[in-house]
Amino acid sequence: MDSPGTLLLAALIALLILYSVWGKIFEAGRRLPPGPTPLPLLGNLLQIRNGETAKTLMELGERYGAVYTFHFGPSPVVVFCGYEAVKEALVDHGDDFIGRGKQATVDRVFQGYGLMASEGDRWRQLRRFSLATLRNFGLGKRSIEERIKDEARSLVEELRTYEERSFDPAILISKAVSNVISSVVFGKRFDYHDKKFQRMLDIFYETFELMSSTWGQVQEMIPFIMNHIPGPHQKITALLEELNEFIAERVRINQESLDPNSPRDYIDCFLKKMEEEKNNPDSEFHMKNFVLTLNNLFFAGGETVATTLKHGFLLLIKYPDIQAKVFEEIDKVIGRDHSPNIEDRSKMPYTDAVIHEIQRFSNVIPMNAPHSATKDTEFRGFTIPKGTGVCALLCSVLGDPKYFDTPNKFNPNHFLAADGSFKRNEAFLPFSTGKRICLGEGLARMELFLFLTSVLQNFALTSQTRFTEADVAPRMTGFANVPIPYQMTFVAR
Repeated sequence: MDSPGTLLLAALIALLILYSVWGKIFEAGRRLPPGPTPLPLLGNLLQIRNGETAKTLMELGERYGAVYTFHFGPSPVVVFCGYEAVKEALVDHGDDFIGRGKQATVDRVFQGYGLMASEGDRWRQLRRFSLATLRNFGLGKRSIEERIKDEARSLVEELRTYEERSFDPAILISKAVSNVISSVVFGKRFDYHDKKFQRMLDIFYETFELMSSTWGQVQEMIPFIMNHIPGPHQKITALLEELNEFIAERVRINQESLDPNSPRDYIDCFLKKMEEEKNNPDSEFHMKNFVLTLNNLFFAGGETVATTLKHGFLLLIKYPDIQAKVFEEIDKVIGRDHSPNIEDRSKMPYTDAVIHEIQRFSNVIPMNAPHSATKDTEFRGFTIPKGTGVCALLCSVLGDPKYFDTPNKFNPNHFLAADGSFKRNEAFLPFSTGKRICLGEGLARMELFLFLTSVLQNFALTSQTRFTEADVAPRMTGFANVPIPYQMTFVAR
């Protein structure tokens, strides 16, 4: 047994370490924007109420202003609230805050590798390659529109097989949307009843849920404690590793039949690039970046759009008058004789406004991906030291009362002019902004329009449940706003 003297000495050393660390934090804090007073080690954890980190950060912005400091455990993070502050940070100071911040729920898997988690030259190499390759396979071109239209037709046919029975559409929506990015990355779509595909999408959904749960939020705050405590949050690492194994298996399949002179998909192009740069010691084209970048493309290119559509169907059930106006515009502009085309969007201002409002209101990634300062930066009279975490709060932009008359209400008029034409809004930033803006923005916008109009051309959306405004409102918890589970019926029109 340890002697009392040994225990006392250990406690004294621990207190000295804590005092030293906390002293450095407060020294840095004198230069940072003001914010709620943090506790040792816990930071501002106790300020988060009811497991609602995003909502708490919004409320603190109302108290401390557009720029303030919030401590995730012992680590200070500078929070930017509202359109002006976020634009100033990510656009005007784009190079200063282009670094990738910490995200404890996934950092044990990504470790700074892959497109989303990387920074510096690694990020630049991977982003440049990914943008060029995705464009070569149709991103932003007519060919990708045809893939989306084909998948939308497959979704409509699958919905007909339910014969107007009530069911939870979540996984089916995820399958349809994920098949579009699958066709680019893997060179194929998956059958809706493929068990491995089903499992992959289950992983996406469960990871989204766990990252946004109370357990996931506390892990983001104090990972040095939560990484060693049993709980549901510990599944995130296992889930992502399982997804990585699925991806690695697809890579092995491509390797066996690779023709470098005729790449079929993103995987073939990356394999070719790896071979070309195998003797370059500074190359970032290796297997770890490969698998994790594919993971990122699926996660960002599939589940975020699918989650937006899940919110959208729920909102249109809640507001049947809005759904009826979309029907009217679809019947007038598209009719029933041909599938929707992306060109139809410019002639459908009300539908376009509804889709924009679904994105704004659902607020799928409310806290944005984390950023960090790449150098000591002067911002609005404060000094933000190099390496400090930065949170450009997207929910505060999409809910900025200076730009949206009823920010807490679902209201397509936010995007409609007095004459009924579509009205752009500079504070509409669901894909973030600046140099780390989502590279799949064009694809996502095309998917949302074509999937939604294809479904509503053929079906009316109903449910036996009477949803309240609280039911359809975004939960404003952690990483993602996932809608409540719900049952619905697709009634043939």
